This record gives sequence, C-alpha cells and structure tokens, in this order.
Amino acid sequence: MFQMRPLVTLIVSGALLLIIGSSIGLLAAPAERYMGDVQRIMYIHVPCAWMALLAFSYAFVSALFYLLYGGWRHDARLEAALEAGAIYSLLLCLQGALWAKPTWGVYWAWDPRLTTTAIMMFGFGGIIALRGFVREPTRRARWSAVAAIIAFVNVPLVYFSVRLWGSLHQLQSGPRSIAGPFLVPLGLNALGLVLLTSGLMGIRARAAWLRRERKMGPEAPDERRPLEPPVKESGGDA
Repeated sequence: MFQMRPLVTLIVSGALLLIIGSSIGLLAAPAERYMGDVQRIMYIHVPCAWMALLAFSYAFVSALFYLLYGGWRHDARLEAALEAGAIYSLLLCLQGALWAKPTWGVYWAWDPRLTTTAIMMFGFGGIIALRGFVREPTRRARWSAVAAIIAFVNVPLVYFSVRLWGSLHQLQSGPRSIAGPFLVPLGLNALGLVLLTSGLMGIRARAAWLRRERKMGPEAPDERRPLEPPVKESGGDA
C-alpha cells in the first residue's frame, strides 16, 4: 500500500503534461473572441475546479469507507483528500477573483457559484482544523469522517449552482462546446493535474499512515474492527 515508485511516476507525468498544456495555452492557442487573453487563465482555473470537486468526492468516499469498514488507510486517504481539496478551493477562489476583475469589474461578487465555493472551502477547511484539535486517533478519524460526509452536501450545490440560481458564472463547458484550439491545452492540463494530484495525495496519505503506525505500532487495533477471540489451548499435557 502507498508504494512510492508509481506515485513518483504519476507526479512526473502530471508535471510534464501541465508544462506542455500550459505552454500551448499561453503561446499557441488563439485569444478568445470576447475576453481576449484574460481567457487563458481558464486553462488552469477550470482544471483546479474539477480537482477540488474530485478531491472532496474522494474524501467523501474515504470517510464512508472508514465508517463502514474501519482501517487507518481510509483515514489517511481522507486526510490527504481534505488537504488537496482545500488547496484547490483556495486557488479556485483566487483565480476566480483575478478573472472576475477584468470581466465583471469586481474581484468578488456574492454570486451563487462564488458563494457556494467559498462555503465549500471553509467547510472542509474546518474539518482540517478539527483534525488538528482532536488528538485521540480513533475519535479524530470518526469525527472528521462524519463531518466530511455532512460537508459533502455542498459539493453538488457548487456544481449545479449556475443552473439552479441563475449565476453570472458561465455554464459548465464540455468537449462538444469547446473549440479544438482551446480544448487541447485544457484537456492536457486537466489530465496532468489529475495525475499530479493523485501522486501527491498518495504520498501525503502514505506519510499520514506511517506517522500513525509509528505512534500506535503496526499491530494497534482499529476499534472499528472486532478483536480476534483468544485461541483456547487444548487440555492435557504433551
């Protein structure tokens, strides 16, 4: 579990794709008809949005698996996914502000998409803070898993907010609605960010798992798993 070599391969592959995709987006792709060069931020902004939602979805699945089956590996994956999602949410808000100023005239507006994204960032960031305050490992894992499942309710709201509440933010785009010159760098950056994040999250989860193993020992039982009954010795002398 959490083998280093494939994780490093993912990181290197993802970084190379990001370099290639960003180079094409900045140097080769044409400027957008209405937004001009401001549109180029979308080659990293949109993949960051996708990764934030994917990371929090992975946190939700990891939390659910921990509550159902136990196992510190699920808690370690939850910890990594929470941190990755929080970082991408922060980047998403900062990039959105840089795009909004020349496009909307303000850095921030209480638009449904922006508001739900901010709530998502602070909600999952609060779970990270909770993990820092609770020292007992099993209680920390259980409480943060429950909190992650509750906070996940906001994730689909972020995605559908544009359609639900008439946001100023543009509707979600797909391969059929994006012209080829724009789709190539966007696709490369999206794939690169998925590979890079997967590798970094794997390393982060490995570090969390090893840290917990050092503190509790490799044979420390997870209270979600029942202890094995003692083996009864057969009567009589040999």
